[in-house]
Amino acid sequence: MSLLQHTGPSTLYTELAELPLPVSADFVGGGWCRNITRSLTKTFPEGIGSDHQTTSHDSFEVKAFRTSPSKSRQAVLREVAHGTSTKRFVEIWAGIQIEASLDVTKYHDCFPYRWSTAFTKATKQDMLLVALSLAQPTQAPVLFGQATFATEDIIYTSGYEHTKDGRLLGIKWCFNRPMVSDRAGDSFGAKVSCNALKLTPSERSCRSPRVLYDNNQTPTKLFWFSNPVGGPHASCVSLESRDLTTGTNKVLVDTVMEPTPETDFPGLYPNYNMPSSPFLRRGDHTYIVLHSLWRSRATILFIDTESGAISDETKMRDGEPLYNWDLHATDDKTHFICSRSTPTTPHEVLLGYFDEHDNLNWKNALRDLTASIIPIGARPPTETIVIQSKKASTRPGPKPICVTIPHGGPHISTTTSFYPATAALALEGYTISLPNYTGSMGFGEKYIQKLVGHCGAMEVQDVVESVNELIRLGISEHGRQVIQGASYGGFLAAHLIGQYPTLFNAAVMRNPITSFGELASDILDCAYTEFGLQFTPDSLMTPAIFQQMFEASPIAHVDNVRAPVLLLIGEDDLRVGPAQGLRFYHALKGRERRVEMLWFKGEMHLLNGIEAARVSLEAGRDWFKNLGQNPVD
Repeated sequence: MSLLQHTGPSTLYTELAELPLPVSADFVGGGWCRNITRSLTKTFPEGIGSDHQTTSHDSFEVKAFRTSPSKSRQAVLREVAHGTSTKRFVEIWAGIQIEASLDVTKYHDCFPYRWSTAFTKATKQDMLLVALSLAQPTQAPVLFGQATFATEDIIYTSGYEHTKDGRLLGIKWCFNRPMVSDRAGDSFGAKVSCNALKLTPSERSCRSPRVLYDNNQTPTKLFWFSNPVGGPHASCVSLESRDLTTGTNKVLVDTVMEPTPETDFPGLYPNYNMPSSPFLRRGDHTYIVLHSLWRSRATILFIDTESGAISDETKMRDGEPLYNWDLHATDDKTHFICSRSTPTTPHEVLLGYFDEHDNLNWKNALRDLTASIIPIGARPPTETIVIQSKKASTRPGPKPICVTIPHGGPHISTTTSFYPATAALALEGYTISLPNYTGSMGFGEKYIQKLVGHCGAMEVQDVVESVNELIRLGISEHGRQVIQGASYGGFLAAHLIGQYPTLFNAAVMRNPITSFGELASDILDCAYTEFGLQFTPDSLMTPAIFQQMFEASPIAHVDNVRAPVLLLIGEDDLRVGPAQGLRFYHALKGRERRVEMLWFKGEMHLLNGIEAARVSLEAGRDWFKNLGQNPVD
């Protein structure tokens, strides 16, 4: 059985990592603009174990993907350049193997949408890819999108219709295009003709179908947005529903032509689509949660799925800031995540939840965190940035587990800037220590030069003393220490568990340097200069140089390692070749030590693909959760 057991997604990290981050700016004509980086599409199965390979899809080709509920398969929409044209494929992947691929070029124009709902579970023998077509072809074909499964053989989808003269009008930011809600149903097979039932009238533009399930996961109701076809491109939205038992449609929230003095409700003006999970349960009632414009601000609305009654949960009150609200997700139960901002304050993330009395409460998770800089008096100018959860650090009983995270480089520094991954770990209840050891920038050139020739010794002592200082101050305690590091930080983490085998209960290392003498790198000169050696184009790794580097590397202490180790390795890393982590893995495995490795195909040194970053965070969290409380012998 694998030591690494996944305990679920880190919604805290996901929300924090999605906070907007300025990447560059310049003044243009008296104003300023920012460059927005292209998002990467990289996918990794969540079932993670020893030396486990992961899936990576070329982000230039993949237009959308979705993971099955079991996390064992992915459906991928891929567009591939083919001469002067483009071919389109729908694929099913199981891990790193493709199980099915269907060329849909002649059936499907460019993929314009992103999937926002999960796929239903299917047995392996039913996983043949199919082309869905109407039993009775129409003169102008309906283009299906926004598909959501109600059961394994019933799909609700928006049908994009052509105009009478054969045009297909653009839909982006347009609420008024000819679209209908449809139901398609049949069993899976090599090729099927599905029965399609039109559920909504042609004069309404209907989109964003969402299925409500009861406690037994039986679909009970279908909800969607509706606008008139034609007229203004965007207008007041109606919320409609269909009882899936009786087959009757109902307008739950109708168009409001003008607010009344009694309620002042202006009507629904939400985003183009509903959230992928819009439902929230409060007592005996189920609500759809939306953010919607109410005059000059957006607010959070609860809409009763039975009566259509609306409550404004973030109503403007005298003396309060001019908060504008955005809904991001619900857990389909009692919790939901929002963000809010004003013209003068940036976004902050809040958790909304119902207590045992069904009262709505708000929690700004980040307000639970405190940060401080602790000087390490015995090793000047070393200091460490400490992040703590006020709630966890004041709780009776043992101190929170302390995660020491020395930075890489070695000649960089950890600053007091915001880092989603460390904040997410702190919100999970860990104390975070980010030591700036000898060699860190910002403390004077003397201390940068001081480390040269002393790698693997001087800065290791600095980190050890930072651990001891926090214990002396009562911030952490013996027996509740873990270590995490990347690149040169991984070099230090590996050193620390080898030189001080009982200090840390567990370790996580991302692309660590474990043997400088065997390093394959695009900055190979670093291996020489950090050890005080001259590097020239004709430099060779002589036995004497190798011996010096070996003795200063973690591999020299591998026999002493007792802490369980999780390695996170990028297959395409050019800065620290993946062989460094792979050899350390086999060295520990051969000595019957507890070690696991996640191998990220297509990832480089930073493991900063969207899914790679998330999986790395969750894997480290779970490693510490399962093993960090057990002191090593």
